[in-house]
Formats: sequence, structure tokens, C-alpha cells
Amino acid sequence: MRAVEISKTIQVPDDVEVTLNGRKLTVKGANGTLTRDFSYAPISIEYKEKTIHVWAEWPRKKESALVGTIHSHIQNMITGVRKGFTYKLKIVFSHFPISVKVKDKTVLIENFTGERNPRKAKIIGNAQVKIQSEDIIVQGINLEEVSQTAANIEQATKVKRKDPRVFLDGLYVYERAEGME
Repeated sequence: MRAVEISKTIQVPDDVEVTLNGRKLTVKGANGTLTRDFSYAPISIEYKEKTIHVWAEWPRKKESALVGTIHSHIQNMITGVRKGFTYKLKIVFSHFPISVKVKDKTVLIENFTGERNPRKAKIIGNAQVKIQSEDIIVQGINLEEVSQTAANIEQATKVKRKDPRVFLDGLYVYERAEGME
């Protein structure tokens, strides 16, 4: 039997400004502005008096899941414009010292397992990448951009055609946090 309605609400903090135009949501905060279009989803969104209400009437399984997903996306947008997101990666090597550089919208990983050509990882959107000795710090206000950039860097150093238990060289995510330093 289907539920009559699945709904979730979000309390918007005082330091965040939200505008809803149809299903296009814009969130403004201290760190910047994020805009996202939820028109692809068969759910309803309403904004009244510092409260965002997300619901679906007579939902099937997919619509029920979408209510929770969009609720999480909106909460991540609010957290992003207030605090931001930080992912930290560690540079790990045993034989060949890896050097990492940022050039335009790519991260260049040089001398990985002694390879002559640098491996490249794409920086998505407005994520910022900083290199501090053995750490790579990826920061931004959009969680999807920050996490995908960190995943791209980690995947660029995936060891192929060797035993992964022996060849542990690479760049690995070791910390995820809210807030930017």
C-alpha cells in the first residue's frame, strides 16, 4: 500500500537567504551562492517563513526516495554557503617520490611509480586545490564539485596490472570535513 504523502522540512538559518522560482532553488550565504534546478523531479517544493517543505503525494518508491535525496541536496547547499566543504588527500609513495602540481583546471601527478608522463586529474567547477607538502586540500562550497574533484585525483593514481597489496603508492582521501580553513 502506498503512503498518502511523504514529506520533509528544512529550517533555514538566519544567515542564509533562499529564493525559490518554480523548482529552481537559489541559496545565498557568507561563502557564496549556489543555484540548483530540481525541475526533473516529480516532487513539490515550497518555501515559507524560513522553512523549505519538500513532499510528494501518492508517491511510488522512486518519488519517495527523491524526497529524501532532494532534502539532502538542499541541506548540503545550505551547509556549503555557510561553512563550505574540505577534502584532504595524502600523498603516499615508497620508491618513486610523487610530485603534484596544479595547472589551470587540472592536477598533474608526476613520477607516479616512475612513469615518464604525468597523470592528470580534472578539477570540477569552482573547487580549489591546494598542495601542502604531503597533503592535497580540496575546498569549495558545492559538495558535488569538491567530492568529485577529490575522487578524480584518487582515481588518477589507481595502480593497474600490479598487486594493489604490494604497490600502495597513490593519493588517498583521508579526511572529509565541513568548513574551509
